[in-house]
Amino acid sequence: MTTTSSRPATPVDGGTAPAASPSRIVAVLAIGGIVVAMTQTLVVPIVASLPTIFDAPASDTSWIITITLLVGAICTPVSGRLGDLYGKKKMILISLLPLALGSAVCAIATTVPVMVIGRGLQGLAAGFIPLGISMLHDLLPKERTAGAISLMSSSLGIGGALGLPFAAAVAEFASWRILFWLITACAAVLGVVIWRAIPAPAPAVRTGVRTPFDYVGVLGLAAGLVALLLAISKGAEWGWTSPLVLGLFGGAVVVLLAWGWWELRTPEALVDLRTTARPVVLLTNLASILVGFAMYAQSLILPQLMQAPAETGFGLGRSMLEMGLWMAPAGIAMTLMSPVGARITQAHGPKTTFVIGGLVMSLGYGLSTLAMDTLAGLAATAFVASAGVGFAYGAMPAIILGAVPATEKAAANGFNTLMRSIGTSTSAAVIGVVLARMSTSFGDHTLPTEAGFRVALLLGCGVAVAAAALAATIPVKRDAVTPDGH
Repeated sequence: MTTTSSRPATPVDGGTAPAASPSRIVAVLAIGGIVVAMTQTLVVPIVASLPTIFDAPASDTSWIITITLLVGAICTPVSGRLGDLYGKKKMILISLLPLALGSAVCAIATTVPVMVIGRGLQGLAAGFIPLGISMLHDLLPKERTAGAISLMSSSLGIGGALGLPFAAAVAEFASWRILFWLITACAAVLGVVIWRAIPAPAPAVRTGVRTPFDYVGVLGLAAGLVALLLAISKGAEWGWTSPLVLGLFGGAVVVLLAWGWWELRTPEALVDLRTTARPVVLLTNLASILVGFAMYAQSLILPQLMQAPAETGFGLGRSMLEMGLWMAPAGIAMTLMSPVGARITQAHGPKTTFVIGGLVMSLGYGLSTLAMDTLAGLAATAFVASAGVGFAYGAMPAIILGAVPATEKAAANGFNTLMRSIGTSTSAAVIGVVLARMSTSFGDHTLPTEAGFRVALLLGCGVAVAAAALAATIPVKRDAVTPDGH
């Protein structure tokens, strides 16, 4: 359901809060999105130390990163569908439980398996952001919706960008375990605040009507995504032409095709592929993959350039903490661009905002090729590119919400978030291959060459331009999507 500008939000599916101000709703859900997103970068400052911390080989400790990606990719569309069926507020509160529990498990972990379990539990909270986007759409007056959705959607990038310097500072001056205790506390507080202070929109499916859940669809999507993302994320480590990786790619194709066949034939599908195949939704999702690729590429390249030894002739020799502080403005850029993007959307439609976002990202990459040798130049690259991400991330859900029925809004947003995740996973694999192939020995280490960094940056620029070009083909009429997504 959607509220109008004259009607305050009220709880309708078991919420305990009275009418809440739009500002409170936006602030609480956006902060929650940032907290969830921060879990993605919490372990980055200690990645190199994980084998020492847990007395395990790097091939084992790498699962501490990979497991969160896998679990999050599977749970995002599932959480969205459950939100449509049983209530978005209910599912948001449920998602905070494994976030708190998983963070506490990580804080006390002394072995890799325990740490992996904790990180997997954290991944179960990945549906928070698309659920929050749909909840804002249902609760807010229409004149507030565009800006709020833009901020909520950008929280995925904001949390990741701000989490890096925060985690680096804590890890350098205190115990890394404090990071996870802080997330535990934040999740607990958020749960109480959302339960007591945020109203709950009604489930999209009428209460009292028994609606079967697509368990077969969940298992099929999970199997297909695990095979695909494992092949992408572990291909460089296991060998791209190894039987295992080729088998995973082949298995992913077979399973996902079978899953699609099932989804088209079951009446209560996890993902309505007919809706997803609409040109508006399909092109938006494809462009979202490219945006995810371009967004993640600069977060992989720029930190390495900043931390590469100055003796290489192109590295800037900065510490992890210094790098994190120089990259922090990227998160601020996304925050600042959310209201600007919302105004563009209100004036010209979300498609225009999306195209501008892709072009601004490409401009940021272009700056990097001119100023690779200065911290200010790289920081400017991160700032401009992230501003473009803010525009694009705010526009995507607005387009999706205007193109799907009310019963599928949360699920459709979850599927769009999944597309971004596939883009980031592909980016990690492709950029990793480029930098690994164009590398040289430096002392006891192997480092990417300056040419390798330039090629990777140009690749990110090209993908950003491609995202803008693809977004320009989305068949959205100017008056087809209003600020509230209709």
